[in-house]
Amino acid sequence: MAFSKLQFKPGVNTEVTSYTNEGGWNNCDKVRFRFGFPEKLGGWVKYSLNTFEGICRSLHAWVTSDGSKLMGVGTNLKFYVEEGTGFNDITPLRNTTTGSATFAATNGSTTLTVTDVGHGAVVGDYVTFSDAASLGGNITAAILNIEYEIVTVPSSSTFTITASVAANSSDTGNGGGSTIAAYQLNTGINTVVPGNGWGAGTWGRGTWGSAATEVTGGGTLRLWSQDNFNDDLIFNLRDGAIYYWDQSAGYANRAVNLTTLSTTAPSVARQVMVSDRDKHVIAFGCNPANTATQSKLIIRFSSRNSATDWSETGTSSGGTLFIGSGSEIVRAIETRREIVVLTDSSVYSMQYIGDPLVFGINQISVGTSVVGPNAVAAVNDLVYWMGENRFYVYDGQVNILPCTVRDTVFSNFNLTQGEKAFAAVNSEFGEITWYYASASSSTNDKYVTYNFFEKVWYFGTIARTAWLDRGIKPYAVGAGTTGYLYNHENGLDDDGTAMTAFIESSPIDIQDGESYSFIRKLIPDINFLDSASGATKEVTFTLKAEDFPGTGYTRTSASTVDSTATQNHVRLRGRAVGLRVESTEANMTWRLGSPRIEIQPDGKR
Repeated sequence: MAFSKLQFKPGVNTEVTSYTNEGGWNNCDKVRFRFGFPEKLGGWVKYSLNTFEGICRSLHAWVTSDGSKLMGVGTNLKFYVEEGTGFNDITPLRNTTTGSATFAATNGSTTLTVTDVGHGAVVGDYVTFSDAASLGGNITAAILNIEYEIVTVPSSSTFTITASVAANSSDTGNGGGSTIAAYQLNTGINTVVPGNGWGAGTWGRGTWGSAATEVTGGGTLRLWSQDNFNDDLIFNLRDGAIYYWDQSAGYANRAVNLTTLSTTAPSVARQVMVSDRDKHVIAFGCNPANTATQSKLIIRFSSRNSATDWSETGTSSGGTLFIGSGSEIVRAIETRREIVVLTDSSVYSMQYIGDPLVFGINQISVGTSVVGPNAVAAVNDLVYWMGENRFYVYDGQVNILPCTVRDTVFSNFNLTQGEKAFAAVNSEFGEITWYYASASSSTNDKYVTYNFFEKVWYFGTIARTAWLDRGIKPYAVGAGTTGYLYNHENGLDDDGTAMTAFIESSPIDIQDGESYSFIRKLIPDINFLDSASGATKEVTFTLKAEDFPGTGYTRTSASTVDSTATQNHVRLRGRAVGLRVESTEANMTWRLGSPRIEIQPDGKR
């Protein structure tokens, strides 16, 4: 009898048959690779007990000159600036009316009908009333003068809201004739509805950028881009206006449309960025100077160190660039040496070249694709992104990034919701993770990770919609789907709840698979370092046997391995054997080494 070491190649490979992948891993969840060996992912805890409204699609952190650490949080419903774990609503206003809003209450009902001709609101919008007098009965001024979410919109002149108490009499009034109604931006959709345009059927079918059927305000998914301009924040509603928030004015003041501060600024754009090197504000896919019509292939930039001077005169360093291929700019991302601009079918390099032209732009690739604006990540001078059916990397030239789990990802991918895909950098572990919606889901529920330290891939199930790498924040921050942010690599569990982590191998021939063999003993090689004191430190080792390639495992033998285990007695017969390691305990983590099994011949039949 002899012991055989179970040694596996790092990373997960599902691109080949299990038999071909002998000595490799083919399935996992919440596991990463370090130094060639698998280990359980780090856990996460709530960033704050405070919540935000909507689904977060954008995070940006910066430090002001007075040392304040702020974070912009853009959702499909609102825009916040987080400070001290509190979410401060700075959502811009689209309209404010004075003296035209009237209220109607019905005895016994909490529903109030508001009449305000030409209000422009849609279901889910937010409006704040002030200076309204009591309506009568118990609908007091204090009840009226707050923020409300609009429940229904019966007409262009009326909408309904829900009061905190039921009216004890029917009444109609104008709030004293001086009611101020401040309407926030129309809320955006959170799920792309299949139609005849963007997001309909297979991604890219039809005209890119054409309108899709909608269920609320906005024709496409509500996405934001944002960057800080010194202490202040500048952000853009995709295919909408650019907004500016003055940090010194505090949270009592909402962000304002940049065009209210500048007569030369773009009125519409797809993305906004502030260049690190020279402090130009750059608008991608914006309207040209002196016209209000958006062009999705035009880039404009402001004068140096100015967010408001977008003129292109001899005294300004503002200017315009034109993209020559593709139908629209999808995403621009800054590296240390350039800005990489991705259209729906090409890639460009935008570089600072100094006065008088300031920026130059060159095409570097055609025939590429990108699944969505947030599916792009930069690491130093490299850019990685998810295309329609493959991954790409730019390192001075564009190449297809070999992926050993490509079919697993794209055969179970909801392309209708492709805009939701989010590329998350976890620099501590050398990982780029794409969170995406699986074929049966309308929200991000899966992930796939490329580890650029190890040059390997792995995948699993976690629901995240936006991400911020550690740096200004001590932990990487991920946005969940229920109004919370989470600190990742903090703790060992799923926000205090034990999480299941596992990895499973392809079968390995026992003695070249010529004869049946009998496995009678397992020598585990695993440690539980960094587990919490007092935790149950154990995993389940499951050996699985098969007789012929492709027939599947027919016999299994599971045993519990804890921190004191030296050997486990098993009984398993077959020509090939696979291994699954799984944990379900709280407050513990594990790292797998090279287990051994004791084998004895058992005949040819």
